[in-house]
Amino acid sequence: MGKKAIVVIGSSNTDMIIRVERIPLAGETILGGKFHIAAGGKGANQAVGAARAGGRVTFVARVGKDSFGDQAIAGFRRDGIDVRCIARDASAASGVALICVARDGQNSIAVASGANAALSSADVRRAASTIRSAAILVAQLETPLATVRAAALVAVKAGVPFILNPAPARTLPSSLLKLVSILTPNETEAQMLTGIPVTDERAAARAAQILRGRGARTVILTLGARGAFLADAGGQQLVPGFKVKPVDTTAAGDIFNGALAVALAEGRVLLDAVRFANAAAALSVTRLGAQPSAPMRAAIERLMRARPSSHQ
Repeated sequence: MGKKAIVVIGSSNTDMIIRVERIPLAGETILGGKFHIAAGGKGANQAVGAARAGGRVTFVARVGKDSFGDQAIAGFRRDGIDVRCIARDASAASGVALICVARDGQNSIAVASGANAALSSADVRRAASTIRSAAILVAQLETPLATVRAAALVAVKAGVPFILNPAPARTLPSSLLKLVSILTPNETEAQMLTGIPVTDERAAARAAQILRGRGARTVILTLGARGAFLADAGGQQLVPGFKVKPVDTTAAGDIFNGALAVALAEGRVLLDAVRFANAAAALSVTRLGAQPSAPMRAAIERLMRARPSSHQ
C-alpha cells in the first residue's frame, strides 16, 4: 500500500438507460429498445475509472440507506475502492439518472440528485486527513459547490493538486477557479464558462487562455474524438484522440478524468498523462453504460501500443 491514494469527492447515481433511435424532442414519445440499469454518477464514474486504470482510490460521497446505495457500495468494493468516506443518508434516496442513448452514441440525461445534494462540508471534515495525505483530489459539480470548495481548500492547504471537472456545466466563481490545479471542461462547459463556442483549435486556445486568466493553472479541454486541448504555463497543444467506433459517449469525460488522475499520481508528465486519459476515454465510448464502460489498465496500455492517436 505504498501508493498514495487518489481521492475523488462527488456523486453516486444509479443509471436507468434506454436505447433509442434518436434523442426524443420536447413532448415526443419514442418507443425505445433495450432497457438496463448500471452504476453511474460523475464522482463514482471517476473513482471507478481511476481504480480500473490502476490507481488506489478513496471515494468521498453520500448515498441513501436503500438498495441502490447498497448496490453502489458493493460495486465500489469489487473495484477495490476505499468506501470508508461514503456516508449513508437516512433522509434522502440515492441519486438516480434517466438516460436515453441514441444509435449514434449521443445521450440525453436527467438526474434526481437525492443524497448527492446533501454531501456537506461536515463530510469533507470527516475525510480531511485522507484528502491531506492524497496524491491528488478530483471533484465535479453534481454535489454542492460549497462542498467542492471546502474539499479544494483542504487539498490546496496541504499542497495536494486539485483536478476540477466542471460538469454539469455551470458558472464558477473565481475564488474556486484559483484553487484549481487542472480544469477539465468539455466544449459545452468551456462555452458556459467563457462564452466562446469551442468550434476549432483557435477557439479552444482562446477559451483556455480566459480560464487560465481566471486562476486555473492548467486547462485541458476535452474535445471528444478529436482528443484534448492542453494549455499550461509551458504552452498549448492539441493531444490527438484515438479512432474508435462509438457506441455510447456516457461517462467518457469521467473516465478521462479518472485516468488522468492515475497517470499524474504515478508521476507521468502532463502530455503523457493526457494521452493515457485519451486512450481510456476512447475505450469507454465503445461500450454501453457509465461505470461498465470504464476500461482496465491492461486494455488502455494495449490501445496505446496498438494505435497511434487519430491525428498523427
